[in-house]
Amino acid sequence: MSTIPNPFDQLQVRRRAEAKTFLEAHPEIGSKLVPPESDPTSREEDGHEENNGSKWPAPLASQAFHGIAGAIVHAIEPHTEADPAALLIQFLVGFGNLIGPRAYTTVEADRHGCNLFAAIVGVSAKGRKGTSWGHCRRVLDNVDTAWTNERIQGGLSSGEGLVWAVRDPIEKQEPVRDGKQITGYQTVKVDAGVSDKRLLIVESELASALRVMGREGSTLSPLIRQAWDTGDLRVLTKNSPAKATGAHISIIGHITRDELLRFLSSTETANGFANRFLWVCARRSKLLPEGGRIHDVDLSSIIQRLTNAVSAGQSAGELSRDETARKIWRRVYPVLSDGKTGMFGSATSRAEAQVLRLALVCFAGQSTGY
Repeated sequence: MSTIPNPFDQLQVRRRAEAKTFLEAHPEIGSKLVPPESDPTSREEDGHEENNGSKWPAPLASQAFHGIAGAIVHAIEPHTEADPAALLIQFLVGFGNLIGPRAYTTVEADRHGCNLFAAIVGVSAKGRKGTSWGHCRRVLDNVDTAWTNERIQGGLSSGEGLVWAVRDPIEKQEPVRDGKQITGYQTVKVDAGVSDKRLLIVESELASALRVMGREGSTLSPLIRQAWDTGDLRVLTKNSPAKATGAHISIIGHITRDELLRFLSSTETANGFANRFLWVCARRSKLLPEGGRIHDVDLSSIIQRLTNAVSAGQSAGELSRDETARKIWRRVYPVLSDGKTGMFGSATSRAEAQVLRLALVCFAGQSTGY
């Protein structure tokens, strides 16, 4: 029996070949992609097959660890068993939510902000998914403690609960009476709403949310999709008067591979839920029996850089590509927009938009275009 080629592996080979060809033809661009002093993604077990025979994805290229995000990962990585890819992506999700909706770009009629959804998928509970987020949260907390305390929440149990966390003020009409006679109506605010529309949901048990979505009548999946698209949320039911406009919602979910295969239904894969997430394979990067010494690391200069980046991002406004970025984008766009079939194709069919948002988050803290 012949073996069916893995489309993921084929795509990776194709993308790398295209990228190599492009950089060879444009040395002025390649010279700017300076590899870091050490590659935090290197592991002794890279290239080994998992127990079920599937090959683990290749580590992220050194260029992925760009700028302040890369500096943070490099500072943390020696002191944690967490996967560098999980550290990087979760930091970018957190940073994108912290800077809020002011930094954005437009594609045709669509507005893309810095809000990202990411699912960290471990082979087992030993993938150090929670550990990786803990490091990211600690760094971000040094910039804005109020945000980490108030705008990072968990518990994706219902669509109505999601709307309530970023709700607009709620008003209703009440009669004005003169004795028993109604002489008119007045608008009364019954709930002040939420003034800070940023919300980072960290769901340590993403499988629980996937189970909720499978229940008949659940509104969680469509509202999560609306949160990625526009941030305008509403449930059209009599008992749910709350609505939200302009919400800036990001999601980090943790799940094991077995749970993902069990609970991510074909419906959620096909209806656009899956392709709004960045799916990150994560595993223990090393063994540290005594733990790391992250508390001995002086992060003050990095924290200052991060503070400056957050400030720049919060006042960035609309961003556009510079000429160098346009050349790269024109080269990779056909590959990103080339549709694939099956479950893989459904889960990656928003690749152009995901890369666009990742680029936006990576460069939103800089004063130049991305």
